[in-house]
Amino acid sequence: MKASFMATKLHGSVIVTYRCNARCNMCDVWKFPSKPEEEIGLDVYAKLPPMFFTNITGGEPFVRQDLPEIVALLRQKSKRIVISTNGFFTDRIIALFEKYPDLGIRISIEGSQATNDAIRGIPDGAARTERTLLKLREMGIKDIGFAMTVQDMNAQDLVGLYEKAEGLGYEFATATLHNSHYFCKTTNRIQDKAMVIAEFERLIGRLIRSAKVKQWFRAYFNYGLINYIRGNRRFLPCEMGQDGFFMDPFGDILACNGMDVKMPMGNLKSQSWDEIWHGAGAKKVRAAVKACGKNCWMIGSAAPAIWHRPLKPMMWVARNKLRAMLTRSGEQQG
Repeated sequence: MKASFMATKLHGSVIVTYRCNARCNMCDVWKFPSKPEEEIGLDVYAKLPPMFFTNITGGEPFVRQDLPEIVALLRQKSKRIVISTNGFFTDRIIALFEKYPDLGIRISIEGSQATNDAIRGIPDGAARTERTLLKLREMGIKDIGFAMTVQDMNAQDLVGLYEKAEGLGYEFATATLHNSHYFCKTTNRIQDKAMVIAEFERLIGRLIRSAKVKQWFRAYFNYGLINYIRGNRRFLPCEMGQDGFFMDPFGDILACNGMDVKMPMGNLKSQSWDEIWHGAGAKKVRAAVKACGKNCWMIGSAAPAIWHRPLKPMMWVARNKLRAMLTRSGEQQG
């Protein structure tokens, strides 16, 4: 492990493409794909700084034929890499993980087979995903997880999918509907908030009763999703653009993927990292983040906020863990 990995708090989300084979109902990025000739190459990725964590995302990352070369380069810069994917390109995924078995993967699964395929718009998509997961498991890959974007159509599959992940020993990541320039959507809405919140409460009850400390803080994160659905201010300030960033397929460095309008700090094709990160553009974007009223609650911004301000989450966990021990259901939050 390089010493620079240990010295940095920087985490990055690298959007390698806006091309996607899915037709998700909550994301219209597939309607506005990037062109292969416009997408940055290895020379630009080489200009990224050391990071302790990197998420490779899209679009669908495995659409890029040169993804293995991108991964090889980023492995020199990041302590840990997790790839977010819909899991459709089984052969490409297996080939990459045969070469780099220490990578992490989060595969989007939206519930039951019928629900998943209806939301993601990929014929036989759930079955393809299952085959990918089975092969990764047979290979002995350790860092595997499901990722679910909870909405009206799939909320009642939430707890079942969590229990499936637990039974398989997989991680389980959750999100809910957001609107932004990244998703190319402004119309995402949860219609039956009471029903969706009730399903999140059921999940929180199971997480808080877990013997794993990590799951207790995931309960807090999911409680934050309830808070977001209710339209309240986020529990912890957003610090994106300070220790975390996004880079899009064109080389633009962004504070986050939640803003309505794209606000680059700079572009890595024409500038150095230090010029961007310490420049006037970054200062302007950080001020915009500080003044942002969207109150997004996504794992990329919420998890660092929890790490940096642990007291409030710890107090919530302690209170609700005690309540879970004293009640039969353990599914109440406060």
